[in-house]
Amino acid sequence: MAKPLAWAHKNIKDTLQSPPMSGNARLEIGFLLRLLQEGESLTLPHSRPMNTIGSACHELRVSDGEQCWRVIYYLGETAVYILEVFNKKTQKTPTAVIEICRKRLGLIKLL
Repeated sequence: MAKPLAWAHKNIKDTLQSPPMSGNARLEIGFLLRLLQEGESLTLPHSRPMNTIGSACHELRVSDGEQCWRVIYYLGETAVYILEVFNKKTQKTPTAVIEICRKRLGLIKLL
């Protein structure tokens, strides 16, 4: 049985970025998340570990024209938790994103 998705804050449709995420990027992210729900293990170029946030945390990587979308997720025992969705504009993940993901991960682990 597939693990459910659990949103720690909002969903992809609610991501208010400039420019907004295209329908193709949402479809690709949805496909990759479905693979994760079904127990697939994703690696580069689609996903990479984010040990700076925590163990079992990863970053989905989706190109969208000139945009680079990232979805930070945590592979929990009972669900795939989405910690953050953002448009990555530099090589390094912003410190603010890492900090908010750590806080959300801490709250998830309290459940």
